[in-house]
Amino acid sequence: MSDYDLKPVVSIPDGAGKCTTGWAAVAARIVGRVSSLTVDRPVVVVDTYVGVNSAEILEKLGQTLGPELVIDTADLMRSSEDIEDLVAPFLGGDDPIFGRISPLAVPDFFDSSLVEKAERQIAAMDTGIVLILGTGAAQFDADIIILADLARWEAQQRQRRHEIANLGADNHTAKAGELYKRSYFVDWRVCDRWKQDLFPRLDYLLDTNEPGVPRLISGDTLLDALQHTSARPFRVVPFFDPGLWGGHWMEEICGLDRDAPNHAWCFDCVPEENSLLLGFGDQTVEIPSNDLVLLEPVALLGDAVHARFGPEFPIRFDLLDTMGGGNLSLQVHPVTEYIQAHFGLHYTQDESYYILDAEVDSAVYLGVKTGTVPETMLADLRSAQQNGTEFDTDRYINQWPARPHDHFLIPAGTIHCSGANTMVLEISATPYIFTFKLWDWGRVGLDGLPRPINIDRGADVIAWERDTEWVERELVSRIEPLAAGDGWREERTGLHQREFIETRRHWFSGTAPHQRTGSVDVLNLVQGAQAIIESPAARFEPFVVHFAETVIIPHAAGTYTIRPHGPAEGTECATIKASVRTGANA
Repeated sequence: MSDYDLKPVVSIPDGAGKCTTGWAAVAARIVGRVSSLTVDRPVVVVDTYVGVNSAEILEKLGQTLGPELVIDTADLMRSSEDIEDLVAPFLGGDDPIFGRISPLAVPDFFDSSLVEKAERQIAAMDTGIVLILGTGAAQFDADIIILADLARWEAQQRQRRHEIANLGADNHTAKAGELYKRSYFVDWRVCDRWKQDLFPRLDYLLDTNEPGVPRLISGDTLLDALQHTSARPFRVVPFFDPGLWGGHWMEEICGLDRDAPNHAWCFDCVPEENSLLLGFGDQTVEIPSNDLVLLEPVALLGDAVHARFGPEFPIRFDLLDTMGGGNLSLQVHPVTEYIQAHFGLHYTQDESYYILDAEVDSAVYLGVKTGTVPETMLADLRSAQQNGTEFDTDRYINQWPARPHDHFLIPAGTIHCSGANTMVLEISATPYIFTFKLWDWGRVGLDGLPRPINIDRGADVIAWERDTEWVERELVSRIEPLAAGDGWREERTGLHQREFIETRRHWFSGTAPHQRTGSVDVLNLVQGAQAIIESPAARFEPFVVHFAETVIIPHAAGTYTIRPHGPAEGTECATIKASVRTGANA
C-alpha cells in the first residue's frame, strides 16, 4: 500500500460552509447575491479562463438567473483571421514545439467597436439582469464579478480530447500539440496577466475543473485561503503522463492505476501547470497553483527571489521513470542568451538528475567524450536522422554509472539524458519545454509519429568544452560536507556555479534544523518512509511528507526542522532541498 498522496489538500481553518457545490446551490447563491443589490439593472460578469466550458455555465446559471440580456464575449472578439495574424509572430511558423512568449493582453483580442456597441446595449436597459460571459468579460463595469477558473492540466486533457479551442479561435480539432503550443506561448500568458489584475476585484471564484460539479467560494475566501497557504508547507497536486521511454517504478511507489502503458513523468512541483486543492470542511476547491504565485509572490518566494523573478516560481521538481523502460532522448537545453533571443524568456532550463533508484546497469549520459570533433558528431547525428541509421553514442557521449543518491548536474548547453532502468528526480529551473532533442534512438512517439528532432538548434548551444574530464570534475556527484549535529548532517550537492539553484542534502535520524536563506525551499524525501516538518516557533502545524513526495516551504513559513516520523522513526532519512541562491547562500 503506497503512502504517496495523490490528492494533497491544504486545509483552510474555519473553512466549513464556505464552499458551495453543485449547479443548483451555486446558482441559488449567486441569485441571492443579485437580490441583495440595490440597483435596477444588475450586471453579472463571469470571466472565464481559456478552456472553461462557457456553454455549461450559461445553461445552468442562466436558467436560474433569468437575464434580460446575455452577452457572450466570443461575439465581441476580432475575426478569427485577425486573431490568427495577431498571434502568428509568437508561434514560430512551422516549428511544431517552439514559439516566443507573447506580451499580448486580453483587450488585444477584442474588436473595440463591438465592445462599445455592447456597452450601449447595456446602458439602454433600465431594468433586468445583464449576464456577460466569457474571457475578458470583466472589462465591462459590473456589480458582481465571478472568475471561472481552470487548471492547466485539465485544460490539456480537454485539448487532447479536442473539446476546447484556443483563445478567439475555432480550432478545437487541431492537433493537441498545436493547441498546447499556442496556449503555452500566448493564451495562458494573456489570461494569467488578466487574472492577476482581476483578483482584487473578485466577488467569487468558480472552480470548473469537474464537469457538472462547480464549486464556488467568495473572493475574500480565496484571498484568505491563499494567504494561509503561503505561510506553511504544502504540496501541489501531482499529475502523471505516459511516454515512449516510460517505466513502472511509480506505479508501485505512488500507487498508480496500471491501465496506462507506463508512467514516464510525474510533475510533482511545477506550479505553472499543477493545481492546488484547498479544503473547506468536507469540500475541496481546485485552482491553478499559479494563482498562489500571482497573489502571494513575496510571502511564497521571499523578497529577494521575487525581486529577481517577479511572480514566477523558478524551481521545478519532477520524476522521470525509466525503470523497465528505455533511454530518454539525447538532448541539450538552450543557454541563457539563446533562450532570451529566440523564445523571450529571461532565464533558461538549467537542471540536474538526482537518482532515487537504479538497477545495476543504470547510467546517465552526460557531456561529450574528450577528443570529439563537433563537425563529425553533428554530421553523424544528421545522418542518423535523415537515413534512419544508428547514432554511435558510445563514440561521442560519456556514460556514467548511476547509483541511488548520485547527483548529476546539467547546466544548460550540456548534452545529456537518463538511461534505462533509472528513477530520476529532476531538479531544474522552471522553463520546462525547451529541450532540443538530438537523437531519439530511432523511435516513434506513442502516437506512432517520429518526435521532433532539433539538431540545428542544438548545434547552436552545445558546450563542446564539457568533455570527459570537465564533466567528471564539475558535474558528477560533487558532494561537499557543510554542517553536522546530533543525529543529522548537511551536504551541498550542487548545483553548478552557472546555475542559480542551490541544492543541499540532509541525512537525519534525529531532528535536522533548516535555516532560511531568503528563498522559497522545495524539498523531496529521497530516503525514508515518512518525515515530519515542524516550526520551532509554531508558525504552522506539523506537516508529514512521504517518500518521493515534493513539498514547497514558503519563505514566510520561517525556519523549520525535519525528523523521521511514523514507520521511519529510528531509521536514517534523507531530503534533497533546492532554493534560489541569494546573498545568504551564494
